[in-house]
Amino acid sequence: MSDQLDQVLSRIPWPPILYLAAAAISVFLSYAVPLPWLGSPLSDILFAIGWLLAAAGVLLYVAAIRALSRADTTRDPTKPANHLVTKGPYAFSRNPIYLGATAVMFAIAMIGGLPWFFVLAIIAAFATQKLAIEPEEKHLALRFGRHYRDYQKKARRWF
Repeated sequence: MSDQLDQVLSRIPWPPILYLAAAAISVFLSYAVPLPWLGSPLSDILFAIGWLLAAAGVLLYVAAIRALSRADTTRDPTKPANHLVTKGPYAFSRNPIYLGATAVMFAIAMIGGLPWFFVLAIIAAFATQKLAIEPEEKHLALRFGRHYRDYQKKARRWF
């Protein structure tokens, strides 16, 4: 069983790599191939919404990290989980850390008027799902069995 648990987890911490790469590529593309942005007043409204979304994304990320710490389980996506966390932001999303990172990418797009951040945030979220979330779900199903399957029915993968 331990071998199975170790095999389903990735040895590479994909989420931080993917989101940092997406942000860097977004910045590069924003200068190399700028995309048009909306004019006023819509851009002003999106600017304000972007700040609210940034705050929500950061708060969600911090709350998720705190929930993992309180449960005394790992925050490292390459390490096996000690406990199944279903409280705090994990009550409504099975992946609030990745949801928070995606929200911050969307917020940067709105605040800076940089559409590439939208595009790369979606790509980073999809890649994170394939490279990190799906293996994590296999690990959690093996590790926690019926408890995890019941949790999957209550909390959605993203939101």
